[in-house]
Amino acid sequence: MQAAMAKKKRHSRVEIASKLAQANELATQGKLQSEIARTLGVTVMTLHRWRKAPPESQSAFVATHDTGLPDRTPAGNRIAELQLENARLRRLVTDFLLEKIKFEEAAQSQKSSSDGRKRAS
Repeated sequence: MQAAMAKKKRHSRVEIASKLAQANELATQGKLQSEIARTLGVTVMTLHRWRKAPPESQSAFVATHDTGLPDRTPAGNRIAELQLENARLRRLVTDFLLEKIKFEEAAQSQKSSSDGRKRAS
């Protein structure tokens, strides 16, 4: 019975990075997500989770070689810095958009309450 159940496997960061690179190559060849996942030996959901991982954790994937050691080149450091900055800027933009929505809702509620007062008088 246990033989029928698949064992869960944890992939290392290096494996994930290489599989994501391979997945991107297959995607540019026009392969379907299900075909890509089958080729990589993972589920479509796992592939989706890896792609949607936060930029902070993906920078660790990108900044590794096949040896598993961090990339110490200036270009590798620069890429990691830019990815971190990009993540911070995305958070800032999201915060500003949320504030804008709050202000618009507050203005809309003030406008509707002032319209109600004018109609009542």
